[in-house]
Amino acid sequence: MEKTIKPTSGWAMLLLFFLLLAGGVWMLIAKQIIAGAIILAVDIIFISPGFLAIEPNSSRVLTLFGGYIGTIRESGFYYANPFYTKKKVSLRAVTLDVPMIKVNDKQGNPIMIGSVVVYRVSDTFKAAFAVEHYPEFVKIQSEAAVRKLAGLYSYDNLEDEEAQVTLRSGLDEVNHELAREISERLHIAGIEVIEARINNLAYATEIAGAMLQRQQATAIVAARSKIVEGAVGMVEMALEHLSRKQIVDLDEEKKAAMVSNLLVVLCGDRNVSPVVNTGTLHQ
Repeated sequence: MEKTIKPTSGWAMLLLFFLLLAGGVWMLIAKQIIAGAIILAVDIIFISPGFLAIEPNSSRVLTLFGGYIGTIRESGFYYANPFYTKKKVSLRAVTLDVPMIKVNDKQGNPIMIGSVVVYRVSDTFKAAFAVEHYPEFVKIQSEAAVRKLAGLYSYDNLEDEEAQVTLRSGLDEVNHELAREISERLHIAGIEVIEARINNLAYATEIAGAMLQRQQATAIVAARSKIVEGAVGMVEMALEHLSRKQIVDLDEEKKAAMVSNLLVVLCGDRNVSPVVNTGTLHQ
């Protein structure tokens, strides 16, 4: 687990560094070559490697001869043991754009799906030592989570009418499930998932045309259903008004012919060419 430490300030050691540097140079000028060389060697080789400058939202993981010492999280200028190995681990939020990949949805239809994952390091010890290279680990595990998620839901309700949540209609729940799945996979690396969402979703090229025709057909059928429902109501209203106001007396055969003509006019998808009867009612 991560252990946070705060080393001593580096400003005092920086002053000592410059004093030793000046003293070594002065001894060289005074022709005390050996003493001056020793001071400069100690100053440059053993003191200077201990300086640390840590910017905001960054950290340094310190190890000594293979042993974990601790993590410096607070920004500033420090001085630590010059023999420490210092590994930089960023604490900034990172946005990963997972490219579109071809997967199969719950119904087995090939679809193209892509996502965006926003994450940051929460445990520097795990990020540095639990996995080999945590950015690549995040990328691979995010793609694996997207593949698994796509297999749990149908693309839409066309083939799975009983599905209450689909990839298209239930984005809030789907995104929540995606974030949970990625978080579980990245826990071993000490990664916190801030946000995960699907940003690209489409049928694969080989079935996109057929699915588009199917969606259009479904929309046409739904529209026709509404048109027929409205037309029947209008015909019923017309017959009722004619009968109540006694404008014309129609027998059952004439009513059937009128209903047929009105439905053709109201439900047709093209303009109707009227035929004017200039004879009697029965001709």
